[in-house]
Amino acid sequence: MGMTNEGITKVPPDFARDFPFESRLSLATLIRFWDEQAKDPSVGGEMARSLMARVHQVPALLGPIDDITLLDEHAELVDGLMGAVFPRVFWEQAFMGALIPFTLRSVYGTRAFDNNIMGPDGVLYGRLNLEMHALKDFRLLNAYALILERLHGITFPVDYPLILTMPEPETGLDRHFKIQFEGRFVDVEALRPLPPLSDEMRRRLIAQAVDLEGLKALIPPGSVRFSGFTVVKALDVTDQEVLSSIKRDLIDKESIVSNARFVKLQEKLRTLFRRANLRLSLTAIEGERILMLNSGHQLDHGQGCIFASSVRGKTKDYAGSVFEKAVVTGQPIFIEDLAALSPRTAKEEMLLQKGMRSLVVAPLHYQGQLIGTLSLSSPQPGDINTLLAPRLQEVLPLFSVAVRRSVDELHSRVEGFIKEQFTAIHPVVEWRFRKAVLETMDRHTAESEPNREMEPIVFRDVHPLYAVSDIRGSSTHRAWAIQADLLTQLGLAREVLRAAYEVRPLPILDQLTHRIDGSTAEIEVTLRSGDEMGVLGFLKTDLEPLFGHLETFGPTVHEKIDAYRAAVDPGIGLVYARRKEFDESVTRINEAVASYIDLEEQAAQGMFPHFFEKQKTDGVDYTIYLGGALREDGVFDPLYLKNMRLWQLMVACGVALRVERLKNGLAVGLDITNLILIQHAPLSIRFRSDEKRFDVDGAYNVRYEIIKKRIDKAIIRGTTERLTQPGKIALVYSHPSEAAEWREYIEYLQRLGYLTSDVEELELDELQGAQGLRAMRVTVDLANRELDVPSTATVASAQPRADGERTPAA
Repeated sequence: MGMTNEGITKVPPDFARDFPFESRLSLATLIRFWDEQAKDPSVGGEMARSLMARVHQVPALLGPIDDITLLDEHAELVDGLMGAVFPRVFWEQAFMGALIPFTLRSVYGTRAFDNNIMGPDGVLYGRLNLEMHALKDFRLLNAYALILERLHGITFPVDYPLILTMPEPETGLDRHFKIQFEGRFVDVEALRPLPPLSDEMRRRLIAQAVDLEGLKALIPPGSVRFSGFTVVKALDVTDQEVLSSIKRDLIDKESIVSNARFVKLQEKLRTLFRRANLRLSLTAIEGERILMLNSGHQLDHGQGCIFASSVRGKTKDYAGSVFEKAVVTGQPIFIEDLAALSPRTAKEEMLLQKGMRSLVVAPLHYQGQLIGTLSLSSPQPGDINTLLAPRLQEVLPLFSVAVRRSVDELHSRVEGFIKEQFTAIHPVVEWRFRKAVLETMDRHTAESEPNREMEPIVFRDVHPLYAVSDIRGSSTHRAWAIQADLLTQLGLAREVLRAAYEVRPLPILDQLTHRIDGSTAEIEVTLRSGDEMGVLGFLKTDLEPLFGHLETFGPTVHEKIDAYRAAVDPGIGLVYARRKEFDESVTRINEAVASYIDLEEQAAQGMFPHFFEKQKTDGVDYTIYLGGALREDGVFDPLYLKNMRLWQLMVACGVALRVERLKNGLAVGLDITNLILIQHAPLSIRFRSDEKRFDVDGAYNVRYEIIKKRIDKAIIRGTTERLTQPGKIALVYSHPSEAAEWREYIEYLQRLGYLTSDVEELELDELQGAQGLRAMRVTVDLANRELDVPSTATVASAQPRADGERTPAA
């Protein structure tokens, strides 16, 4: 990757002058090292004595060195001295050098260091990952750390990864080096007495609780002098840095979509693989379709962009090619020379025409599924070979995630033109959304970006039907189940502690037991909202971590711990017995009710298409809209409206019967209540883009939505009795005329035997925002075991005979 002057660290002329302490070059520390070696009677000592005899004949090397040309004049002796620091055996490979203390100016280095790290002016060359002001602070911290170590005996580590990036002369590709400084051969001399350090200050320094300004106050500028040289080591971390950079880039969802970002990814792959002319291509595979997401070949010709001029194709177009082989085998396929490949398909010929000679194609998998391919090509034969496989395997998972995300984005933008402002569109009204999209597109030219602000989706004069089948007392049952499970778990925990206490009567075990007893007493009285998390936190933090040690107390304790662990659900960390029974009972009821309603609703769609929306919580509720406005052809007749109202009442009977016959098989005996909200006045509905759903339109119609949200809590006037009761169906209405039609449906189902003869006429307490509500309440004949669960497909054939007896359903 070519370098630009932007970002290259250039040491300004005043860099050394900005340093508040005197710094000078000296070999004295290194010479002292050799003098000590010369005292050794070994062969090494003999070599040291020979070297020192020659060095002491050059007094200029023994003191401060102001003119670095002195090192060149005595290069042979300097090489001998530096051999202790820079072994000759690593001369060609190791990136090591000697700098004037606290400068970036080199006075000596290995051949690898001089050729790659140093610039022609003897200063470190390249881009540092620190701005100049931060670099100066970094230098100053290192200086203070060395002073504290040498003059006060305090270790004050400065740990920051200093990374130097520079171009490789042969290829122009970046290389990254981690720079490390070693001050062993630097002497620190106090030029005047330094302020003494108090014990408190020493503690703060050891804890590194003193910032740069505090250090400046402790060690005044000009108070010390550094003499010697700093050893600098550069460790090649190109692979790690590039991989980290690619990971960061691919987090951006535009990483392989944006041409500029894709070029940067390609450049980083060139650096990683040390191939200056590499071309990256990414494709997505979906069934038989292939989509070229982005390609270095397209970018070379000013093309590219996943959402504009993307190249699409079919998998059959790649039959017999290396691309197909990579997909089929699930492994990267390396082609060192495309010209030598035989036979070649049209895909390989196309690459050859683009000047590519070597190639690797690798399949991309996401969660075990094939999602695309990554290919790298080069104009140089043999440039790409199996030696690149280890590095390739490191980047494939990263690109798999990025391709998956980009494909999802593509779907969102293709399909989102219709649905990005909407939720899942019901088939009955899909035509209206499609019409709005087409009209929106027609208002814009093909060259401009389509405006995604579509016209409002409103259906006027539609008839609403609403019903809810609610599990009675589900919140209370859930609280009881949680309470029982918590008490069980606390009891098991208490048994562990008591067993352990009997073996070793440690006071802490008794204290923990008392905590459990306190929690148990509180939960037995009432279960508060935070009790479950409080108990879980106590057990996980204070008790369960002790189990590993308590198991060593003996087999009895071990047995109690095993019993505790066996009772605790590993997924949630709590006993999940009563709650499981409750949850499974709720699930079975919900599934039974929902599947029954779904089945009947499918039959009702066949009678007359309508909008249907269902929600499932602790029970099931549904909303139906029907009318001519919902149909593309506008066809509608009141007959179908009456049919759907009767359908509602039949389905409510069916829900009650189905749950009643399910109860004996439930772990928790739960009851269900049924309510139908009657409204004969039509209303308007509008699609709310912010909520992704239909809602009533207009202030008057909002009353209907208010009643829907509050009616299940309705109370019979003059009593404390809830309107909804197990085994009964409540029909709520506002106007007497609405009730008259429904009485006919009630009579019909009474004659079929699904309802008893009782019909309660009730007035309801006022609800906020809804006054004057009345209700009829009818009873489902649950005791009649001969009844079948009614079906709109079969009840019609079960017409009453003249004698009033019911003909069995088919």
